[in-house]
Amino acid sequence: MSNGSSITHFLLLAFADTRELQLLHFWLFLGIYLAALLGNGLIITAIACDHHLHTPMYFFLLNLSILDLGCISTTVPKSMANSLSDTRAISYSGCFAQVFWFLFLVVAEYCVLTVMAYDRYVAICKPLHYGTLMGSRACVHMAAAAWGTAFLNSLIHTANTFSLPLCKGNAVDQFFCEIPPLLKLFCSDSYLREVGLLVVSGFLFWGCFVFIVLSYVQIFRAVLRIPSEQGQHKAFSMCIPHLAVVSLFVSTGMFAYLKPPSISSPSLDLVMAVLYSVLPPTVNPLIYSVRNQELKDALRKLIRCFSTASNCVPSSANDSQRMS
Repeated sequence: MSNGSSITHFLLLAFADTRELQLLHFWLFLGIYLAALLGNGLIITAIACDHHLHTPMYFFLLNLSILDLGCISTTVPKSMANSLSDTRAISYSGCFAQVFWFLFLVVAEYCVLTVMAYDRYVAICKPLHYGTLMGSRACVHMAAAAWGTAFLNSLIHTANTFSLPLCKGNAVDQFFCEIPPLLKLFCSDSYLREVGLLVVSGFLFWGCFVFIVLSYVQIFRAVLRIPSEQGQHKAFSMCIPHLAVVSLFVSTGMFAYLKPPSISSPSLDLVMAVLYSVLPPTVNPLIYSVRNQELKDALRKLIRCFSTASNCVPSSANDSQRMS
């Protein structure tokens, strides 16, 4: 195969060969997908409807939940459909779309997590300047910068990847299309340009990682100087969910991409891909809601509203009606 134009489809890595295991994979992924949709959907709706949650922290959490929904929707439905129909095929354009959207959403999520670390740093280390540094306009600009950086990064990588000649078949060693397994299909002398772009993206990754680490070093130093134990507990409660999400996101991704080749195997790569592409979007809503009383109250109010089939009017609208 001399170039990508001669390929009409790719073959994804299957989770199982027997029909029974394929159906088990379908139902398992369906349960995970519905849990992710429910958890992130509830958080998005609760934040949008409750004016008490219209703060910078919850604004970025809203962005994070939207990205989580998009991320898991990019990979899981196609894998479920393939298992249900007993096929491994994905069209050339479908693979292109998966690479673009998955890279875009993952990078945007990482950038948003970095901005959330800055939000926690300002809230704890510079509380008197919080209203100025984290105003509504500043938050919108930071979110737009995160999404814009991810879009540009994904566009460059995807366009460059699919412009390279393919000469090693069309079987992708992964259950969805992403750049590292696709690079194995390219002619050995043609993908140096993409490797160079991946190095540039590596600098972006490590730059964000160092920023998050330094932010939390300053946060923990400031928290330990708080005289009251109650104040320390409140500060830690603000940071622990974000720190847990960052740790899960970074640890699974780093192990998947930086593990030694000697321990690499198709089955291990498949498990790690599930961990960094499926697990975070599913458990992030649980992590953020367990220790957050404001969010739990908003979720209870939302669930009570749905269960009683009453008119769910946002709190801000109710306030406006009372004022009028």
